[in-house]
Amino acid sequence: MRRVLKCAVVGAAVGAILGFGMKASNADPWSLAQAAVPYKGMTVTVVGLDRPSYKAAQELTPEFEQETGIHVKWVNFPYEDTLKAETLNFVSHSNQFDAILTDVVWPVDFTKAKWVVPVEQFLSDAAIADPDVDLNDFIPVWRHAFTVGGKLIGLPFDSYAGLLYYNKKILSEHGFSGPPTTWQQLLTDYAPKLYDPAKNLYGYALQSARGETQTADSFTRFLWPWGGRYFDAAAKKMTLDSPQAIAGLTFRQDLVKYMPKGIIADDHSQVVQLMGQGQVAMITEWSAFYPTLKDSAIGNDLGVAVEPTGPDGRYSAFGGFAYMVSAQIPNPEQKATWLFIQWLTSKAMAKPLIEDGAVVARVSADTDATLDAKYPYLKPMVETWENGSVPDWRPQIACYPYFSELISEYGSDIETGQYPVAKGAQILNAKLQQYMNSSGCWNSINLPQH
Repeated sequence: MRRVLKCAVVGAAVGAILGFGMKASNADPWSLAQAAVPYKGMTVTVVGLDRPSYKAAQELTPEFEQETGIHVKWVNFPYEDTLKAETLNFVSHSNQFDAILTDVVWPVDFTKAKWVVPVEQFLSDAAIADPDVDLNDFIPVWRHAFTVGGKLIGLPFDSYAGLLYYNKKILSEHGFSGPPTTWQQLLTDYAPKLYDPAKNLYGYALQSARGETQTADSFTRFLWPWGGRYFDAAAKKMTLDSPQAIAGLTFRQDLVKYMPKGIIADDHSQVVQLMGQGQVAMITEWSAFYPTLKDSAIGNDLGVAVEPTGPDGRYSAFGGFAYMVSAQIPNPEQKATWLFIQWLTSKAMAKPLIEDGAVVARVSADTDATLDAKYPYLKPMVETWENGSVPDWRPQIACYPYFSELISEYGSDIETGQYPVAKGAQILNAKLQQYMNSSGCWNSINLPQH
């Protein structure tokens, strides 16, 4: 079914968020088809990933092409190669990509180099701005995550929350009526009782593979809930050697004792597979993995809840992407690209995207009663974004790639026991302090609104 985006007036939400007025024509309602007329026949090249949200988007893209006459070419990369490919595109001025994908930790790089166009430039153009874009319908933490220097630089797409997945049957068989609500409960009450290597059963598994998984999913997950932070930006001081950070990482070591052997090598797919085979009772994983687990052998016994709370509160894993328009392509191509991004991330497309396996940050879709009944992960995901997420879960700095590499290296060494926790944290803190000082990265920090 075709979804034509039409509205007679401009939503006031846009002006409220971006701080400028928008002109509306009372003569004719805005339509995507009419807005696209000057760009018919153009091709928009979109960077994607080999993940469910992008597969869903590609399945629905023919609707946009039919409505607009604009062709869309998807170019998919493994996540690990995406930033390198996009950076090469910009530094070489190859104009290979039009719709640029950004992780939550990349916006500073793109905006500092002036490689992308702020959203307000398109929203102030009544000819291409959908009056029903409704930025207030995006969960606030997602708008904050992609705001740099007070300017929104992309529209959220493929939006994740860390959730606690659990096997209802296994928990019930071991005397538990539900999942733990705190990390301490998971360690003290659940993990020992569910730990039975002879039967190939483990209470919890933590994806810890060296690389961004170690940084974002393993190390950081045991930092924030204990009151630890990466740094004090105002003082230009790293704080990974604080008592709070060391306490969180020490807790992780206590929990590792109850996990499957070799967990340090396991990425998302391995951990999800272990749970899907009934070998692990609980994992903390991204919301995007709900369909995979639901379709597994334990699908009928799958439960989903918010991540546990730590001593300093509940700070769940936060990660995802947004689409931006390349500043290096000609103006007409920029406008055609904007029309696609605006359509893909619109309220009208949010529900069909969810139905096809995507995760989106639109309030109207994520709180829809019919969808909530069909997809139980939506409610805890929204609750997490509203009460348990911070947009700078990983630091937004221009030198993030090497920053993350150091976290991954020493985080892995701590987890394998190569360093005692306190010593490893102190060495890591010193190396990061030296790097931040020598690289000038203190001056590139973006601190999104919480």
